[in-house]
Amino acid sequence: MSDEPAQHEPNRLGAAAALGALGIVYGDIGTSPLYALKEAVKAAMAGASQPAPAAVVGAVSVILWSLIFVVSIKYAILIMRADNRGEGGIVAMLALLHAREAKPGTWRAVLLIFGLIGAALLYGDGAITPAISVLSAVEGLKVDAPALSAFVLPITVVVLIALFLAQRFGTGSIGRVFGPIMLVWFAALALLGVHGIVKAPAILQAVNPWAAVSFTVHAGPAVSFAILGAAFLAVTGGEAMYADMGHFGAPSIRASWFAVVLPCLVLNYFGQGGLLLAEPAAIDNPFYQLAPDWLHYPLVVFATAATVIASQAIISGAFSLTQQSIQLGFLPKMHIVHTAADEIGQIYLPLVNWLLAAATLGAVLAFGSSDALAGAYGIAVSALMAITTVLAALVAIQWGFPPAAVIAVNGAFFLIDLVFFSANAVKLFEGGWFPLLLALSVAFLMLTWRRGNHLLEAQRAAMREPESRLVDACAVGGPGLRLLRLPTSAAYLTAGTSGLPLPLSNFVRTNRAVQKRVLIVSAVTTERPRVPPEQRARVVPLGQGIDRLVLTYGFDEAPSVPGGIALALERGLLQDVDPAAITYIVGRETVIPSRERDGLARWRKKVFAFMARNSERTAVYFGVPTAQAVELGLEIEL
Repeated sequence: MSDEPAQHEPNRLGAAAALGALGIVYGDIGTSPLYALKEAVKAAMAGASQPAPAAVVGAVSVILWSLIFVVSIKYAILIMRADNRGEGGIVAMLALLHAREAKPGTWRAVLLIFGLIGAALLYGDGAITPAISVLSAVEGLKVDAPALSAFVLPITVVVLIALFLAQRFGTGSIGRVFGPIMLVWFAALALLGVHGIVKAPAILQAVNPWAAVSFTVHAGPAVSFAILGAAFLAVTGGEAMYADMGHFGAPSIRASWFAVVLPCLVLNYFGQGGLLLAEPAAIDNPFYQLAPDWLHYPLVVFATAATVIASQAIISGAFSLTQQSIQLGFLPKMHIVHTAADEIGQIYLPLVNWLLAAATLGAVLAFGSSDALAGAYGIAVSALMAITTVLAALVAIQWGFPPAAVIAVNGAFFLIDLVFFSANAVKLFEGGWFPLLLALSVAFLMLTWRRGNHLLEAQRAAMREPESRLVDACAVGGPGLRLLRLPTSAAYLTAGTSGLPLPLSNFVRTNRAVQKRVLIVSAVTTERPRVPPEQRARVVPLGQGIDRLVLTYGFDEAPSVPGGIALALERGLLQDVDPAAITYIVGRETVIPSRERDGLARWRKKVFAFMARNSERTAVYFGVPTAQAVELGLEIEL
């Protein structure tokens, strides 16, 4: 794989892609006005009963320039250049840096650890985002009817349960209306914002960056950190621009941001600021109080719909991230349901869905309000952004950009990331521990699975016999080696690309026979997101009716062994094979943890063995028809 930026796959540009990006990419950041400015101004109040004008202008200015520096310049202009042939996200970047090839004790191994922590942070973010978004939308009921406060939590829980229940049906048809709904949402944000600006045009002073600098400098360290931590809520969701780049293309995502999202967000934040200048008592919920009284309840419904869309984008992103991690060997195989036959990205992972549901509902019930959840929100995303900045710098240097220039530019943004992370770190005991605990747990499982798999493959490799032994036995026979050739065809699945699969060796040893037509099939994942069909299959004839078939898939593709065999037949790489008559033989390994010191503690080996025991069956994961699959058990001591 070439690492040159000129080799990137072409991005798509068009009104449809830009509109689609509004619903998927910007759902999270697009619903931040529900709570971000309120929390920033409350932090700036430093315990006062009502916000001072300087606090309002300062908070709005901090949010404005955070959107410009962090989202517009860093992500839209710089980070999105570090794509893996059009695909973005932490896992795609790790693949680009060849981090999965890292050997223990090397700098790449350290890079891999930080990268996997960054990927795991997305799960922590994925648990908090639906909770705070939907909860803040439903809290709009309290503006006109404080008596309904008791119903906010139950309604939020019902909405979230319905959202997670709906995942198994797929989001293809719903996804087509996400963009138009969010376009109307952003238009509503802008109109409400203009209404607030008209109330107090003095809020336009926040355009001057000195308003942000001056207020934070004079507010004192404690208040300044609180303001920055709260203001960061306005940029959470910006990381989705990079993570979802493969779905819509960088040009469409940038066009949506600069033409629609950024202007509408800025207008709304300024409008809320203008409202607070004119009516400081509106601090309880400035977003909803921007609207006329008659519009409050319809706006609650609309905001809830927007937050559901934002939550859907996060959940779908978690599914995609998990699939990529499985393909690259960072997570065990899981049951994946393809909910749309004509679209590879439409997938549903039941285990991930319900673990996220448990974490999200747990956050809602434990914290109880969007104000309390604000303390848990931001720390995971700020850490992820810092890690992304470092990885992007390494990619740029790998591509040949001048190291001094890369360090200067990315170093400046890394300092900004550290400031925001430090500001959010003070919220660690207010709830910030929650997404970090989730992220560290996932990262631990990823690292344990990867290390255990390496040890397991080393054990398999030591046990594999050379192909020549079977070929010679089939050709000439001899004492103790005469093999009966069965009039059938078999495909033996193996993780290795050399040597005989263990199930094949065991079959021959036990039965003194082998099928007349044998395929030794390996499915290999490359560090590219997608592999062209013409590069999918490679056949190595071994002789005596035995062929090795190597199928190559990108980390963003769903592997299918029957599909790969069909492709090889179509291209004339295989002969004398009837796909309907093949018996697929797969090893079902039972891992026995040992006390041997090999870089993995015995208790972690037990964790690995548990994950291996509960992973998806190999035949199912690779699309093998149940009626044609045979599993052979094997115990391996690790």
